[in-house]
Amino acid sequence: MRRELPKTLVHQLAVPVLAGLAMASWAAWLGWDQHRDVQTDGSTTGPYEAWQVIGLGLTLLAMVSWAASRSYGVAAVFGTSIGLTVAAYYDWSDDGSGLYMIGVGLVMIGSLTVTGVLSLVIASTRRTRH
Repeated sequence: MRRELPKTLVHQLAVPVLAGLAMASWAAWLGWDQHRDVQTDGSTTGPYEAWQVIGLGLTLLAMVSWAASRSYGVAAVFGTSIGLTVAAYYDWSDDGSGLYMIGVGLVMIGSLTVTGVLSLVIASTRRTRH
């Protein structure tokens, strides 16, 4: 006989689980590369390469799509956004200028917007199929 967790408990656990997965994804893709590259003309780039950010985006896309397609759209939006915001804050908080808070705010707003739109699209697509 198989026991199942109550649906409300599963929905409540979805936010911290998705937040943890978003933080782990940030650490896996962006957390290890912390130095800036100096170009031949003296300008600096980085610390992230384009492929790292694209990899993070695709990982989060898969995660949010999976959660939203299983009726965890709200958890996908808030869990992913919370996880990315906390990861960005932790990663960038050693910036001496204090401007990192603007970047963290932009990460929060951007992740809320993108995950919200993606979850709505998936939910509406799911409704039209059923």
